[in-house]
Amino acid sequence: MHGSTQVVIIIGAGPSGLVTCKTLLDANERFGSKFDPVILEQEDDLGGTFRYRSYENANLVSSKQLTSFTDYRLPLEHHDHLTLEEISRGKGGKGHIVEYVKGVKTEYGDVKWNELPMTMHAAYLAVCSGLHVTPSVPVISGIEHVGASMRTDGLNDPKTIKPVIMHSSSYKTPACLSGRRVMILGTGETGMDLAYESVKGGAKEVVLCTRNGFLSFPKVLNNFTLLGYNFKGNLPIDGLITNLFETAYVHPWVARTHLRWFISDFVVKRVLWLLTGTMAGCNQWVGELPESRLGRAYVFLNKSNKAMPYINRPYRNRAPILDWLSQYEEPAEDMPPNTDFAVELAPFPEKFTAEGRAVFPLTERKESIRMAKMDVRPDMLLFATGYKQDFSFFAEGEGYPTTEQLDVRDLFKSGDESVAFIGFLRPGVGAIPPISEMQAQLWAAILTSQVPVPTSQPHYHLLQGPGSRITYGVDHSAIIATLAKDLGAAPALLRTLWDYGPHVLICYAFGAAMTPFYRLYGPFRDPGAELTVKTEIWETITRRGFLGNLFMGVIPMMFYAIINIIAFGIETVYCIVTGQPRAT
Repeated sequence: MHGSTQVVIIIGAGPSGLVTCKTLLDANERFGSKFDPVILEQEDDLGGTFRYRSYENANLVSSKQLTSFTDYRLPLEHHDHLTLEEISRGKGGKGHIVEYVKGVKTEYGDVKWNELPMTMHAAYLAVCSGLHVTPSVPVISGIEHVGASMRTDGLNDPKTIKPVIMHSSSYKTPACLSGRRVMILGTGETGMDLAYESVKGGAKEVVLCTRNGFLSFPKVLNNFTLLGYNFKGNLPIDGLITNLFETAYVHPWVARTHLRWFISDFVVKRVLWLLTGTMAGCNQWVGELPESRLGRAYVFLNKSNKAMPYINRPYRNRAPILDWLSQYEEPAEDMPPNTDFAVELAPFPEKFTAEGRAVFPLTERKESIRMAKMDVRPDMLLFATGYKQDFSFFAEGEGYPTTEQLDVRDLFKSGDESVAFIGFLRPGVGAIPPISEMQAQLWAAILTSQVPVPTSQPHYHLLQGPGSRITYGVDHSAIIATLAKDLGAAPALLRTLWDYGPHVLICYAFGAAMTPFYRLYGPFRDPGAELTVKTEIWETITRRGFLGNLFMGVIPMMFYAIINIIAFGIETVYCIVTGQPRAT
C-alpha cells in the first residue's frame, strides 16, 4: 500500500463522494498512503442531489449539528436547519459543500470538468452515486387522461393551463402550482413539502396520496402547551437520543433484540397522546401506519410537518377539555380564521378514467372512505415517489457487487475491499452525510491496515415487514456507534474523563451520536473535535434545560442502565455455567 500511487475512482461529486475524496487525501497525510482520488460526475458542478434535485423553499430536516462534517462546522449563531441552497451553493456561489471541498486543495477554484472520453485503470473504486438520483415512477392505468376534464368543466382555460405530469426531481418553484388542481403521489418528506407549497402557491385543490400511511414528527420539538405552560425549547429531534446506555455501553443481547427501540416507541406514543391527542404521530389525525409498523424500529420519520394543519382539518376531533390540558400549537397563518383550506389525503389511485377522474381503492381507512364520496380530476400530477438505485454504469458480467451483497457494514463485499459503496444507507432519524463520513474513514483505515475488517454482527438495520420496498433503512445512532467501534474511535468513559475532563464526558453521555465524538480517538483523530464538543454540542444539551435533560437524559439513561446491567449479569452467570465466551 505504501509503494506506488494508487488511483481511486470516486463516482459522484455529492456529499458522499466529496467526503470520501477528502478522507483518502487525509489518509495520505496520516498513514503515508498514496491514494490518488479521481471524481467522476455526470452533472455540471458539485453538490449532487442537494444541488440538482432541490427546489425553492426546500430545507434539510436534519440539523446542522448532526449533518455537518466533523472538520467543517457551521457558526454557532447559524440556524439549525440549512436550506438546500445554503448547503450546496450558498450566498455568493459558495456553500457548505463547496467550501468544504476547497479545504482539500485550495487550487480547486471554479470546477472545470474534463469531458473528453478516456480510459483509466484504478486500484480502488468508491461508488458514491447516491440513493436519490434515478426517479422511481409507478405505472398507473389511464395516466394519459390526466387533465382531460379541463376541456369540459370550465374550471381552467386550456389555452393557458395545460396538464402537467412530472416527478418531484423536476419540480423547482411554486409558481407552477397557481390555479392548479394538484395531485401528489407519495407522503414522504418531499410529498409533504409539495402539499404545503401547493397550498401557499395558490392551488385550487390539493390531493395527497399515500400508499400505507406515514409517521409525522416535527424536525424541531417546540410549541407544546401543557397545563398552561408553553414549551418553546426549539430542540432538533435528531439530537435528543442520548448516547450513554442507548448507543454506548449497550449489551449485545439488548442490541440484538432492539429492546430500546420498542421501549422508546411505547413511551413516545403515550407522550404524544398526552400532548396532542393522538398516538399515530405528532398531532397526526389521519394517515396513520398499521400498528405493526408504527414506530422508529420500522420506518423513516416524516419530519416535514408544515402541511399537517391542512391534512388534519377534516379529521381532527378532540374534546375541548383535553385541548385545555395540553395542545400542540400550529402556526397561526395555517389555522382559522386565516385559512380553512384542506389538503385531502387519499389512497394511491388505481387508475384514471377517460374523463380524467381518479379512481381510488376502497378500504376501511378513514381517508379512503372520505375520498369515495369525492370526484377528483387533477390537472397536475406530481410523483413524490422517491428514487431507485441504478448502477447501469457498470459493465454487465464484470463481477461488480450489488448493494445486496455488501455484507461488511453495507460498505463492501467480504473478500473484496477494492469496491466500496458509500452513502447508500438512509437513517430513520438522522442524515446520510455523517454516515458516509464514518464509512469513508473505515474503508480508508482498512485499506491502509489501520484496523481489521470487522466481523461482528451488526444490529443497526431498521426492521422490515413482509413486502418492504425499502431495505436500506438504518438507525442513525446504532450505525454510527458500530462504525466507531470498528475504527477504535468509540470513547471509553474513564479514558475520556482522564484525557478530556468532565465537560467532554458529560457531552458524550448526554449528546446524540454526532461524529465529532468519534474524532476524539481513533486513526482519524481530529484536534478540533474537542472544541466542537465543548461549544456546539454543549449548546444543544444546555438548550434542553433542566427538565429536558431530566426527562430526555437522566431518566432514560438510568432505565437503560438497569436493563444493560441485568443483561450483563445474566450473561455472566450463563458463561460461568456453560463455559461459553461472552457475546460480541
